[in-house]
Amino acid sequence: MSKTVVYEVEVMFGDCDPAGIVFFPNFSKWMDASSLNFFVKCGVQPWRELVKTTGIIGTPLLEIHTKFMRPATYGETLQIHTSVEEWRDKVFIHKHLVKRGDDLLCEGSETRAFCMRLPDNPDRIKAIPVPPDIRQLCS
Repeated sequence: MSKTVVYEVEVMFGDCDPAGIVFFPNFSKWMDASSLNFFVKCGVQPWRELVKTTGIIGTPLLEIHTKFMRPATYGETLQIHTSVEEWRDKVFIHKHLVKRGDDLLCEGSETRAFCMRLPDNPDRIKAIPVPPDIRQLCS
């Protein structure tokens, strides 16, 4: 089982549509930010540092699923609870629960892979096995 890390977001007026409801792509933006925050809070070096020591450039998004239950509006504080639902050989599934207090507003899952640049073509990237040390920090 992985750790769960909470990332807080203050919903701003500009995050909302004309009806005052959070525009749905903002949930994806916040889950993406929470994904990076998860690793930082678990003790993983920032990607810009990790690339220097391991060649890992980050965890690009491969697939996303989102289910919306309740709306949010500006002036509210949301909490994104992020954990790793499943570790596979080269990918992992991040689970995100977006809450306003005890109310579940949205749940999402992201399939991501640890990647590095190809040595013979640095414009391309490839997935690598999940590093055991990173997995251990997150468990």
